[in-house]
Amino acid sequence: MFALERAHAPRVARAAVDVTRPDPSVVETESERIRVATLTSRLSEPWALAFLPDGDILITERAGRLRRFHNDALTEIEGIPPVDTRTQDGLMDIALHPRFAANQTLYFTYSKNGGERGDTTVLAAAQLEGAKLLGVRDLFVADAWNTNGGNSGSRIAFGGDGTIYWSVGERHEQKPAQDLRTDKGKILRLNDDGSIPRDNPFVERGGARPEIFAYGVRNPQGLFVDPNGTIWEHEHGPRGGDELNIIARGHNYGFPAITFGINYNGTPISNDTARSGMDQPVVQWTPSISPSGLTIYSGSRFPSWRGNAFLGALSGAHLRRLVIQDGQVTHQEAIGSRQLTKRIRDVRQGPDGFLYVLTEQGSMLRLEPG
Repeated sequence: MFALERAHAPRVARAAVDVTRPDPSVVETESERIRVATLTSRLSEPWALAFLPDGDILITERAGRLRRFHNDALTEIEGIPPVDTRTQDGLMDIALHPRFAANQTLYFTYSKNGGERGDTTVLAAAQLEGAKLLGVRDLFVADAWNTNGGNSGSRIAFGGDGTIYWSVGERHEQKPAQDLRTDKGKILRLNDDGSIPRDNPFVERGGARPEIFAYGVRNPQGLFVDPNGTIWEHEHGPRGGDELNIIARGHNYGFPAITFGINYNGTPISNDTARSGMDQPVVQWTPSISPSGLTIYSGSRFPSWRGNAFLGALSGAHLRRLVIQDGQVTHQEAIGSRQLTKRIRDVRQGPDGFLYVLTEQGSMLRLEPG
C-alpha cells in the first residue's frame, strides 16, 4: 500500500479539447468516471513497468530493451544481458528492491539461452546508475529449460519480510508442474541475494527443489502480495481454464491433474476439475481472457475502487476489475474504450494513485479521474 500519493506524476502534454464534442478519452465505468491519457505510444512490445522514486518509469520491452520514461521522453538503459526471444520469451518483469532509495538495486526476469538445452527463466539483479545497469548478475537460473520456448511465467513480487516470490511457467510441458524435482510450473521464493530461505516448505524434503514455494501452476502472468500478506496469482490456462489463485506455502494448485481447460486441439487434459489436496481457484475464466499484470488498488484517486483487483486481458482486449470481499471475487467488470480495447500486458498502481497500463501495441496509458 502506498503511504503517500506523490504529486509529481509523469507529465503528459494535453491538447486543446473541443468542449462541444464528447471526449473519447473519458470512460464511464460502473462506479468511476475516468480519463485515459496516452503517455507514449512509442514502445515496442512492452512487458512490465516500475516506478522510480523521482517519478520516472522503467519499462521492459520483450526484445531485451529497458527504457526510462522521463518528461514525456524515452531513453534506453544499458546493461541488459543477451535475451532469448524465441516464441513468447524475452525480457519480462521488473521490480525495485524495497530499499531501492538506499541500494539502487532492481530485479528483472529474462529468458536465457542455453544452447542445446533451449532457454530458461532467470531472476537477475543490478544497480541502476544513471543510464546504465552496473553489477548485473543472475541471482537464480530456474531449472526450466525448453527448446520450443513459451510459457515462461514470469512475475516478481516482494513479501513483507523482504523475500522474493517469482513465477515460472510449465513451458507447455504440463506434467512437470506436478514434479517437485523441476522449477517448471512453480512459484519460487528466494532471499533478496538469491539464496534460499530456510523456512521454504520443501527445504527438508529429499528429491524436491528447495526454492519451490508452491506448485501445480501453468503460466503465471500476475503476482501481487497485498498489505495483509496474501499472495495473489493468476495464470493462463490452455484453451479455457485461466485462474486467479491465492498462493499458500507448500500448496498444490493442481495443473494438469485438475483443470477447467482443454488442449488447444480440443482434446482433454484431465477429466477432473477437483481432487483432494489440490486447491481450487478463486475464479476461473472459460473461455480464456489471458490475464496479464495484476495490482490491487489502494489509492484515493478512485475511492470506490479501493481493494479492487485490476488485470489486463490479452485475448479479452480490455482492462478487468475484480471486486474482492473476504478472499472471494463478488463482481467483475470489463473496462473498455478506444484506448483500452487492446492486448493489455501490464497494469500497476503508481505512487501518485493513478493506474498505469501497458498495451502490446506499444502504448503506456494512465487512468485518471474524469
